[in-house]
Amino acid sequence: MTNTEKKNNLIILTGPTAVGKTALSLKLANNVGGEIVSADSIQVYKHFDIGSAKIPPEEMQGIPHHLIDILEPKDSFNVMEFKKYAEEAMAGIYERGHIPIITGGTGFYIQALLYDISFDEETEDGYRKELETLGDEKGNDCLHTMLAECDPESAAAIHANNRQRVIRALEYFHQTGKKFSTHNEIEREKTSPYNFAYFVLTRNRAALYETIEQRIDEMLASGLVEEVRSLVDTYHLTTEDTSMQGIGYKEILGYLNGEYDLPEAIRILKRDTRHFAKRQLTWFRRERDVIWLDKDILNADQKLEDAIMTHLAEKNIR
Repeated sequence: MTNTEKKNNLIILTGPTAVGKTALSLKLANNVGGEIVSADSIQVYKHFDIGSAKIPPEEMQGIPHHLIDILEPKDSFNVMEFKKYAEEAMAGIYERGHIPIITGGTGFYIQALLYDISFDEETEDGYRKELETLGDEKGNDCLHTMLAECDPESAAAIHANNRQRVIRALEYFHQTGKKFSTHNEIEREKTSPYNFAYFVLTRNRAALYETIEQRIDEMLASGLVEEVRSLVDTYHLTTEDTSMQGIGYKEILGYLNGEYDLPEAIRILKRDTRHFAKRQLTWFRRERDVIWLDKDILNADQKLEDAIMTHLAEKNIR
């Protein structure tokens, strides 16, 4: 038996926000007998529906979805917890004789799962509290500047508003004297324990940005502002809560906090989402063994499905 045959099969379907991952994942799951595991840092939260573009249960077509609506709004969530929850879900999927399909746009989560990256969970409470206090007093940009000085590669990959990841990278440097980005590069050189196909959906930037703007307009019409207001009022959420650091939530929260008016919030949200999509594509271009699916070339759903099934057959994933 070959090493490939000994490994469990795994399908990854990812790409930038608003590129069309969800609809294609349903077709793929039906084609291969798959179950979907969400790799999204906000869809894990209950009640975070509109801003996360969470698929409603009635649209799941009976396909099991995992890592959706599993956390309360005040809970924290990070890559270590994602990996743990995802591996637990995948164990059950394999027991049922199905194939896990990892769907979502959080590249760091996908990388950690795919290459079984290990993370040191030990932290120094004193140093962490010092960083938290500094962030409270001088803002997230101050922490991000500190990270840029000691580990510019990590600073380029982590948004300043993602305080949790910025602090984790600073902690790692403080504890080891080494860059967190170097640790990640070493870890990601590991061979994957899975027989996998890693698909990344893409399309030309102008069309993607137009879709992003349309989606945001639809979210607003569907009640995004009311959703954020209700979450804040019900669960007393602030910018410090992990759930409120997601795009679509932090921008509207700024409006609700009186930092700017609604038109400005919408402008910032559209800008931040475009920038986020650009960062996602940059991340995926750095990854190994990626199969790019260009929606402008494969300009029909059937062409996309056929391309995917051809690649899966080549990798003996069925």
